[in-house]
Amino acid sequence: MGSSERARHWQYAELPGVDLLRARYVRKTFVRHTHEHFVIAAIADGVEVFHHRGADQYAGAGALALVNPDTPHTGRAGVPEGWRYGAVYPSPEVVAEIAAETTSIRGTPGFVRPVLDDPYAVGLVHQVLRATDEGNALAADTLLRVAVTRLLRLNGGPLPQREVRTAGARRAAAARAVLEERMADPPTLERLAGDLGTSPFALLRAFRAAYGMPPHAWLTDARVRRARRMLDAGHPPAEAAVAVGFTDQPHLNRHFSRIVGVPPGAYQRERKNVQDAPGLPLVASEG
Repeated sequence: MGSSERARHWQYAELPGVDLLRARYVRKTFVRHTHEHFVIAAIADGVEVFHHRGADQYAGAGALALVNPDTPHTGRAGVPEGWRYGAVYPSPEVVAEIAAETTSIRGTPGFVRPVLDDPYAVGLVHQVLRATDEGNALAADTLLRVAVTRLLRLNGGPLPQREVRTAGARRAAAARAVLEERMADPPTLERLAGDLGTSPFALLRAFRAAYGMPPHAWLTDARVRRARRMLDAGHPPAEAAVAVGFTDQPHLNRHFSRIVGVPPGAYQRERKNVQDAPGLPLVASEG
């Protein structure tokens, strides 16, 4: 394995609701973040470490890192040479449809354990990516369904429903709604807490308990999410940066790369032309 970092984040028109990634990272660290989609990351070589639900998880060659939607996690190399992987990110709707057809899971389907050793499923994920490169829609769709079914059968179950019962949880949800609304111009923690009739530290504790990260980290994650949607809709990165509340495009670039894995310009180029000719060179992961 060479030492250079490479990443490509793309979509394939014939696989709606699924993001695709191929990457090799050495020094890259992903800050605590969430995805709207499921993460199914198939490690080809090296080791990835990611913090998930209070513990470090290690995924080496032949294993998959599996993260449910809206679940905070990080990512970094677990060995000096880094890690190389291919990933598919199917939407909750795509996974629910497959689960309903092929499993007996009741309720909202999801993954039970964050790491699964299964070289066969790792191979399937890489075959999905290869099929999209070759423009083979039948193979890509079939292999994706087979892979998701296998992973749900080996490691699937109903996701627990999150209930907002306590006053603290209700305040956290209210704070989140304010931040969503005032993304480009958020209040201070003190003002946010005061408006909700609580103290800054009580709100901080309640917010962490509800969403797995403090409000400022949640806001950065939400800004990157919204910027992604704007880039998908064709807005230039500089415009998206200001609209979501970053000071300028370099500020967006830094946070976007540490959450999505590629800079916004490269992300948008790949997705603008989802039927790109196969075999294009990979972009460097650092903007």
